[in-house]
Amino acid sequence: MDNNTLETIRAVYLTAEDLRVAASILYNAYHDDPYFMEVLGQDDKQQYEQKLRAAIREELNELWQQEQPLIGLFDGDRLIGVVCVITQQVPLGEGRYWHWRLKMMLGTGWKSTQGLMDKETCIVEHLPSQKCGVLQFIALSPNEQKKGYGAKLIQAVLSWCDEQPGLDGIGVFVSNPLHHQAFIQQGFTNIASVSIGNVDGEILFYSKV
Repeated sequence: MDNNTLETIRAVYLTAEDLRVAASILYNAYHDDPYFMEVLGQDDKQQYEQKLRAAIREELNELWQQEQPLIGLFDGDRLIGVVCVITQQVPLGEGRYWHWRLKMMLGTGWKSTQGLMDKETCIVEHLPSQKCGVLQFIALSPNEQKKGYGAKLIQAVLSWCDEQPGLDGIGVFVSNPLHHQAFIQQGFTNIASVSIGNVDGEILFYSKV
């Protein structure tokens, strides 16, 4: 990667106009994710894809409405990566708002909605305090992978975290060994090995201390 390329890369908050492209990037990145395949059901491919689109759309909208950090990685004016965090200022897991539950249930079904809440509950139960964020999504466009941009996305969200006086750190559930290594290289540590449904993974945590 040359210096000119580096100079065009910037991480900024997403605007409402960016959400459609962000949803597309997330959909492509999480299409084959073991957790989503488990919780949304993969027997019917078309139905699975509809549920995944709905889950991503509703969660992005909720994060936006709750003024949670949605950070985009841009190459010039082109959005190439997205990272989304939700803080415990917003009730998570079984504490999710009823309007979120209803919209998610209409899009994915009750069983899938319950599975999404179970994942959050598991993560939150292992975090060291109630002043922690949860990394909900992180993704790059398919053509932009293996260029070092993943590290830049993680660094962007950690820089944001370091500037938040009310946060102790950020947790994330990881089931992919390659993703695990990327987070470890940026300062995350393993705080728990867990199974969410039939998917084994680890909860990693970045501490500001």
